[in-house]
Amino acid sequence: MGIIRNQSIKNSISFYIGIGIGSINTILIYPNVFNEQPEHWGLLSILVAYATLVSTFSSLGVPRIFIRFFPSIKEKGQLYFLSLITPLFGFIFSCLGYWFFKDELFVLLNASPLLQENFFYIFLLVFLISFYDLMTSVSHSYLDAITPILINEVFHKLYCLIILLIHGFKFIDFTLFLQLYVCGFLLKLVLLFAIQFFRGNLFFRFSISALRIKEILVYGFYVLIGGASLMLVSRVDMLMIGALLDLEDVAFYSLAFAIGSVIKVPGKSIVAISIPLLSKAWEENDLKKIKIIYYKSAINQLIIGGVFFLCIWINIDAMFSLLPEKFSHGKWVVFYIGLSQLFNVASGVNGSIIVNSKYYKYDLFTNILLVFFTLVSNYILIPKYGINGAAMATALSVLLFNIIRLILIKVKMGIHPFSGKTLYTVIIFLFIYLISTFIPLCGNLYLDVVWKTFIVIAIFIPLLLRLELSEDINEIVFDIRKRLGF
Repeated sequence: MGIIRNQSIKNSISFYIGIGIGSINTILIYPNVFNEQPEHWGLLSILVAYATLVSTFSSLGVPRIFIRFFPSIKEKGQLYFLSLITPLFGFIFSCLGYWFFKDELFVLLNASPLLQENFFYIFLLVFLISFYDLMTSVSHSYLDAITPILINEVFHKLYCLIILLIHGFKFIDFTLFLQLYVCGFLLKLVLLFAIQFFRGNLFFRFSISALRIKEILVYGFYVLIGGASLMLVSRVDMLMIGALLDLEDVAFYSLAFAIGSVIKVPGKSIVAISIPLLSKAWEENDLKKIKIIYYKSAINQLIIGGVFFLCIWINIDAMFSLLPEKFSHGKWVVFYIGLSQLFNVASGVNGSIIVNSKYYKYDLFTNILLVFFTLVSNYILIPKYGINGAAMATALSVLLFNIIRLILIKVKMGIHPFSGKTLYTVIIFLFIYLISTFIPLCGNLYLDVVWKTFIVIAIFIPLLLRLELSEDINEIVFDIRKRLGF
């Protein structure tokens, strides 16, 4: 776990900087820049949502295939070659599908004129996202999760902040802004590709004769369907809001969803470095190491995500009071999404354990069930409750999905990520939330946010260390105190 802890610390720094920039973008910049035309923000969200979904299919599971087989394949140049040409063919086929069935697609999606006019950007984004994910897998396979996180969470968000300000001050119109926005994904890909190239992590051999093609194809099929299903579930709420409501509602939902999703962001650093280690552990059939990674990933993500959720929820009214009025009605979207993501991270790296194990086929079956449940629940709840209904459907889907995965891993592998410390952590969070409702306020919006957040953290950290809820966090604090001479 030393690698995970060290990488997670470095990754978390990037994530926290990214959270800071992202919070400025989401809460202050986006709503004010697009206050007069929120449908433009909705368009950005819809374009990225569709592109991410299509890229999951067009890449044909290659990013996961690369990580899964990288430790065991000796002819790695051939794996690189296969990983390069596969998403390229997938991209070409997806473009041809759009070309021949464009009109039918617009009718099926109930696409607005604004979306139809800019739909072609989706396929530019599909190409860029597909190959950025591949380069991310290359970086992860060399146990470097820091570089892609730094590029995605800091560089890209800072880039978006700059072009948002340029557009907000009317130096450029929305058409040019949208083009620059798409160029940001190109810059991400070029930067990550260049880093991997100059590190010597890219090399190709134009052959696939030494690869276990049948095994790779079978694994790729299940991972493709499973991964695509999971991606569909994570995006279907936004896509169905666009189809059943309008692009303005997509913008309102995007804002609240982004705030609620902050809970899962710090845990990404743990997941990113855990995946290649899990792949190697399964290759060595080291169930003990898998169990350790499973438990520690769950408790650490619960602690970090819980602190974020608590700090967000106790300040939720103050946060929304800072927004333009039309963006200020997503409070319960934040609650449902935040709570679901907290349960998601508290379940540990269950998905990575299943996908990298011999039970990876079960991931397909659980994902198909999840897609069905998510589509039905969104279809029922969105017309009735609007954007709150979409958040409810997402929360129920995430809850059901993780419960199924937890049961599957327990039954098939005999392990689970929970302990008495998990229960103690939850009780402590509930206790601190209760205390926060009695904190006296001074009446100044900004001071009250800082004061309440400070009280929550000041109560939680001593309890965290005293009860030794996380071995890794205690060791980090011990190392810091030792270096500082305390």
